Amino acid sequence: QVQLVESGGGLVQAGGSLRLSCAASGRTFRNYVMGWFRQAPGKEREFAVGINWSGGMTYYADSVKGRFTISRDNAKNTVHLQMNSLKPEDTAVYYCAADFRISSRLDDITTPNYWGQGTQVTVSS
Repeated sequence: QVQLVESGGGLVQAGGSLRLSCAASGRTFRNYVMGWFRQAPGKEREFAVGINWSGGMTYYADSVKGRFTISRDNAKNTVHLQMNSLKPEDTAVYYCAADFRISSRLDDITTPNYWGQGTQVTVSS
C-alpha cells in the first residue's frame, strides 16, 4: 500500500508560480511511476505530468508543457511539481498519483493505483 499526501496548493495571480509537493509513504521501495492528474470544475480528471522512478523519463500534457516541471527525490520519497506562468485555466484540484503507465499517447495512460487527497490550485485572472 502507498499513501500520498499533496501540499503547496493555493491562490495565485495569472503569471505566478506555485510548487506542489507529494509525500509518499508505505511501499515506497517499489519503483513506481508517479505524477499528477488534475480536475477542473465541471471537467473530467485529466493527466498532467508523469515521471519514472529514475527521473530520466518525463511526460507532460500539451496544456502544461513548457510551464510545469516535475521532479522526484526517491531518498525522501517525494515528488515535486514546479508550476510557472500559471493561467486561469490551470485552476483545478491537483492529485498526486502513483503506479500507472505513462505514455506520450494520452489514450495509453492507465488509471493510477494510488491517489492523494488532492490540493486546490486557483489562478485568478
